[in-house]
Amino acid sequence: MSSAGWFNRRGWRDIIIASPYLWLILFFLLPFLIVVVMSIAKSAAQSPPFAFLADFPFAWFGNYARLWTKWLYVRAFFISLTNAGIATVLCLLVGYPMALGLTRVPKAAQRLLLMLVVLPFWTSFLLRVYAWMGLMGRNSWFNRLLTEIHNLVTPESWHWDGIQMMNTNFAVVLVMVYSYLPFMVLPLYANLEKLDRTLDEAAMDLGSKPWQVFLDVTLPLSIPGIVAGGLLVFIPASGELVIPSLVGNVSDPMIGYVISQEFGSNHDWPMASSIAVALLLLLVVPLMAYNHFEARAQTGPDK
Repeated sequence: MSSAGWFNRRGWRDIIIASPYLWLILFFLLPFLIVVVMSIAKSAAQSPPFAFLADFPFAWFGNYARLWTKWLYVRAFFISLTNAGIATVLCLLVGYPMALGLTRVPKAAQRLLLMLVVLPFWTSFLLRVYAWMGLMGRNSWFNRLLTEIHNLVTPESWHWDGIQMMNTNFAVVLVMVYSYLPFMVLPLYANLEKLDRTLDEAAMDLGSKPWQVFLDVTLPLSIPGIVAGGLLVFIPASGELVIPSLVGNVSDPMIGYVISQEFGSNHDWPMASSIAVALLLLLVVPLMAYNHFEARAQTGPDK
């Protein structure tokens, strides 16, 4: 078969099918392989600042051992996963009613509301974080409003002059919820929009109250959307760098900040690489296990 004939028959089809795999190899597997190789080297005063062992097996796993013995890294992992978990739960609590409401309004209003959900993406992410820094300052109207509410509902001995929001984990979680909320709303909306409304009507006809219909029908059927939204929020939030650097407390660093410091200030590239590999394994391995068991549950163990 001539090359022209190959292109006409199956060439373009094969190229299009191979494009996602080439993308994964070039922009995920190859960089990840470089990071893995770097993580088993030792830090050295040279350029680039690492070297492999001279003798077989040429690999040094001391960086991985330090991950579990040095309190800084253990604490950073704990803070990162805790903050990401809290942000994911809050995004779900706020995003689920939003997504459900989107499916209950007329189509014209639906398009407008969806546009409002993605509207924050039309501005710079950094600019939005700076806006929150202004809102959380001690002299801002937002801070004064929260202070007044607190003073109204608490005894006089507990009154505050202002709330310390900046440079706290509260600020990190608050800005992460704001930033990642659309990642929760959109998959949930896509899932809820596809649900068969006649199931709700059938449950109502059988005597279920609205809250029972939600708990027994809508919520179980929307679990795939909850899982997809939760992963889209939790995974990037775990490795977040910009938000904790700008509004967080450097004495309570998240793991993204620690990686940045090891690469930039300490020039310990092998240590930074080992942290990045450990974080990836921590997030991706449970995700792959979940996908595996979910696929087995749907297709059966023998297929």
